[in-house]
Amino acid sequence: MISVKKAAAAVVVCAGVVMGSSCSGGASSGADMKTKRVEYVAHRGASYTAPENTLAAVELAWKAGADAVEVDVYLSADGRVMVIHDATTRRTTGVDRKVEATDSATLRTLDAGKYKGAKYAGQKIPFLEEVIATIPEGRRLYVELKSDQRLVPVLENMLEGNVHRKQIVFICFKLDTIAACKERMADIPAYWLAGGDKDKITQAYIPIDPAIIQTAREKKLDGLDLHSAGVTAELAGAIRAAGLGLAAWTIDDPAEAKRLIGLGVGSITTNRPDWVKQETEKLLETN
Repeated sequence: MISVKKAAAAVVVCAGVVMGSSCSGGASSGADMKTKRVEYVAHRGASYTAPENTLAAVELAWKAGADAVEVDVYLSADGRVMVIHDATTRRTTGVDRKVEATDSATLRTLDAGKYKGAKYAGQKIPFLEEVIATIPEGRRLYVELKSDQRLVPVLENMLEGNVHRKQIVFICFKLDTIAACKERMADIPAYWLAGGDKDKITQAYIPIDPAIIQTAREKKLDGLDLHSAGVTAELAGAIRAAGLGLAAWTIDDPAEAKRLIGLGVGSITTNRPDWVKQETEKLLETN
């Protein structure tokens, strides 16, 4: 296990995969924060306004100027990559079907938009390739793998020769799955998701075990994508000192976004990318 204190004190290697700019070992100064390149990622598309994980939400996020969009994917019963967060369709369509046990044609008959209002009625559960096709030049798509390793070869085939391949980032909570992505598609950034668990009695967030740093390095992953509550100055410094990228989710509070930027987080996932970016930049200007 890496000692967090020792790693944080070591020479910092920039997390260039996400940020593409210089960085330092500790919290940034006000001047550094104003010039630092931070990527604002639209969580499930512009999900604050539009129905999550639909083409409407994705296109609205691009229109609003999001640097990147995050979507979730499951494998359908007939091997298609479906863009949906839950294991079942009940919450977003009103019809209860298990995604992995249902063929894609049936899944596509469900209305995934009307729960957000009549204007979005008729939105289908997208195929991942439909979302990939929307990525504008200079933006990125974060793909969270919700199914197991069976997804990996399907994604590999889908992205073979795809013009948007260099704009894809894989994220996943399952270590074996994200490691398989990196092993089979070494050129595509792969981040291990972690954090967000709460103590059942106190409901306080459980600290993130710094041992994940060494594990991520051993698996040759590009970085860690952590719940914002678990990103401390000490942990952030250790991650960056280990040469890993650092992303955080899901932040809708500009003050929290400012704190994370000060710790060197290079990517912030939010439900309100345009508003959070605008308000956070205001805070940085007044720093």
